[in-house]
Amino acid sequence: MPVLLSNADLFANTIKSDSLSVIHFAADWVEQCTQVNDVLDTLAKEADYSDIKFCTCPAEDLSELSLKYKIEAVPTILLFRDSRELDRVNGADAAKITAKVKEHCQSKKGVGKVHEKEPLENRLKQLINKHNVMLFMKGDRNTPRCGFSKQIIAILNDTGVSYDTFDILTDEEVRQGLKTYSDWPTYPQLYIKGELVGGLDIVKEMLAAGDLVSTLQG
Repeated sequence: MPVLLSNADLFANTIKSDSLSVIHFAADWVEQCTQVNDVLDTLAKEADYSDIKFCTCPAEDLSELSLKYKIEAVPTILLFRDSRELDRVNGADAAKITAKVKEHCQSKKGVGKVHEKEPLENRLKQLINKHNVMLFMKGDRNTPRCGFSKQIIAILNDTGVSYDTFDILTDEEVRQGLKTYSDWPTYPQLYIKGELVGGLDIVKEMLAAGDLVSTLQG
């Protein structure tokens, strides 16, 4: 989970770093803040973002900081480098948060050298083949972010078959690119051994026909 900045001195020491700092002004009682923390936690686990500091700041407890940085509502995410505010995202917009983190991470990498970006198609193929059974969904297996994703997770869990998930809300490039790559416009999308099976309706049809478990097991 993001590191808690419990006082103003800790906040100041964090944002003065020449590495990117992503600060989430949050409140425990706001459900959307929990969603944002999940997004930041997912981003923090990615190798490309290992140098970034992902933190939360209790907006109500540190009201002077909230006033200083014009925090009008939570969640609000501020991005800093060298004590300078680079950008902000208002609300629990996972795709926008991810895009801003990626943008400012790459801007730092671009200083003094050309940062070669991996072709999207190659990345999609790697993600699709990450596990024999791969589900692209809104949220993850523990915290689905839409009704369709919640239903398909329940079905997969009941089969007892091992599978992995990817949260398309954390990566707008993957979210849009996979629609084109697989010619399938909606989510969730289920893949078995690199091949698209389909979405929730098709999985329900396979379950009703008694074919789902055998298909998942390959």
